Amino acid sequence: MQKIKVAFFAEILIEDFDGASRTMFQLLRRIPQEQFEFLFICGVGPDTLFGFECVRIPTVPLPMNAGYRMAVPLLVKGRIRKKLRDFDPQVVHIATPSLLGEFALQYAVSLGLPVLSIYHTHFISYVDYYFRHVPALIPFVKPGVAARQKKFYNRCDLIYVPAEAIVAEMAEMGIERTRMKIWKRGMDTSLFSPEKRNPERMQRLTGNDRPVVLFASRLVWEKNLATLFRIYTLMKSKKLPYNLLVAGAGEAEKVCREQMPDAIFTGKVDHNTLSELYASADVFLFPSVSESFGNVVLEAMASGLPCVIAAGGGSQDFIEQGVNGFKCAPYDEGDYLEKIERILQDPVLWQQFSGQGRRYSFAHDWAQLANVYFEDLQHLTK
Repeated sequence: MQKIKVAFFAEILIEDFDGASRTMFQLLRRIPQEQFEFLFICGVGPDTLFGFECVRIPTVPLPMNAGYRMAVPLLVKGRIRKKLRDFDPQVVHIATPSLLGEFALQYAVSLGLPVLSIYHTHFISYVDYYFRHVPALIPFVKPGVAARQKKFYNRCDLIYVPAEAIVAEMAEMGIERTRMKIWKRGMDTSLFSPEKRNPERMQRLTGNDRPVVLFASRLVWEKNLATLFRIYTLMKSKKLPYNLLVAGAGEAEKVCREQMPDAIFTGKVDHNTLSELYASADVFLFPSVSESFGNVVLEAMASGLPCVIAAGGGSQDFIEQGVNGFKCAPYDEGDYLEKIERILQDPVLWQQFSGQGRRYSFAHDWAQLANVYFEDLQHLTK
């Protein structure tokens, strides 16, 4: 049987770099190698991935997002085109509507090749944070971002979107609904589980036995950190006996430590440590509205940890209000804190959210999602 050849373009191909990378690697490690052959083209990554060639191209740092680098294909376009000619792909996968994504899309369109893309990053929601110091520019920048997203995605044949809320927002930008398909993210319910509970470790971290409110994320401004600061300040002003535990690292970590001096910071943690933190905390707090999906919320739910999150972005689809968690007005610190107090003061409600959240997480199976992906790649080539 002739193998289907897939040209796969992504800025960063490092496992566990971020949520998008984790999603991609869940697919890549499941490639049916008897059916598919891949060529990877990236800015940051290894020489080979799962036995397939990985072509790295020059990158430049992103000034607004430390730690990320953007691939610049125009510097080596001749070399990339030769690699693609020799490989002769039948379908193109594009991770991001970046310079590399635009290059890949133009290449695919010029040859009439089908294109699949996964909507990993809700870029339109980042504008408010990146331009927070010059808010007068926001009404001018957002339409430009929306127009670029519309132009890019309306030339893709299939776009995987993780949540109904994001489909609605993309449709408002003018992206055609017929190109979008709901394709959620998977969950390792053996890694993230209430069985990972480790109260001794939590007590060593906090130095006390007070209830723990956990925030786990990269510490970057688009995670709505300003609202997190206000929640912390309100918690302190009310003299509530709770620990705020912050798991993660990022460019805003120094400011986070300054703004929340009594919070407990772990820095960046691996998944095994994070699974213990989820299972050992008492409430998960997540005010971000920039998620296309929100892996951390699903991980917390799988761990049996009741969630209080923003009613915004893709994460809100996980929560049935008052049944398996609470959604809050995204920028209202009082709303978040009121919901946190309700959960911590009502053991019956805590148990309800814990059990219902855990059951909800069981519906997200990576093996099934990967099968859909590879079936769609086959379908696109027919």
